[in-house]
Amino acid sequence: MRVLVISDVHGNLAALEAVLAQPHDALVCLGDVVGYGPEPGACARRIRAEAALVLQGNHDRALGEGVPPGCSPRFEWLARALEAAGRAQLDPEERAWLVGLPPTAIREYDGRRCFLVHATPGDPLYRYLGPDAPEWADEVAGLDLDTLLVGHTHVQFERTAAGRRVINPGSVGQPKDGDPRAACAILENGAVRLERVPYDVERATAALAQTGADSAAVAVLAELLRTGRVPP
Repeated sequence: MRVLVISDVHGNLAALEAVLAQPHDALVCLGDVVGYGPEPGACARRIRAEAALVLQGNHDRALGEGVPPGCSPRFEWLARALEAAGRAQLDPEERAWLVGLPPTAIREYDGRRCFLVHATPGDPLYRYLGPDAPEWADEVAGLDLDTLLVGHTHVQFERTAAGRRVINPGSVGQPKDGDPRAACAILENGAVRLERVPYDVERATAALAQTGADSAAVAVLAELLRTGRVPP
């Protein structure tokens, strides 16, 4: 079975459509369907209709419950700049769906026991650990798993910690690792393949400009989409 693993879509419909065009048998989303991006409603509806599993990310909880997303002050400003547009695109039932998403899950793929979470097992929504963080060994300690699947950092990686495989598929809608192409992962026959998918970035930036959000925030977000790097 070919499992397409995505995370951090952030309302970028152009990127999501490009990634979902990749051949797959099942779709798994590790959270943050919404936040920052111009079309969270369409992204939420597409993922809700097609995914076998969707986990809750910090921005999903923020939009669904009307609470802060728990990110850095600079990125909280960017998220809040798109908050009104995001809430307008999701009706109360759809926001309730975001609130009700599970924070973690355990699944078996091709005989491998996988623990799935948006951020980390110890802090499912908020803890930020990069690919080289030694704390991954503590995060997997005591867990009955072969593979840990995480998102949140917008940085694609695969590593080993305490003998367990840790995989971050990267961000579909807002990569931050210097490669603006949409990121995802494919699990198949016990192997993992990290993928990058080109998409129409200018379609996404044009959609941002149509949201009516603060022009300074739109400019920063557009630069991030075009470069895959956080502007200085």
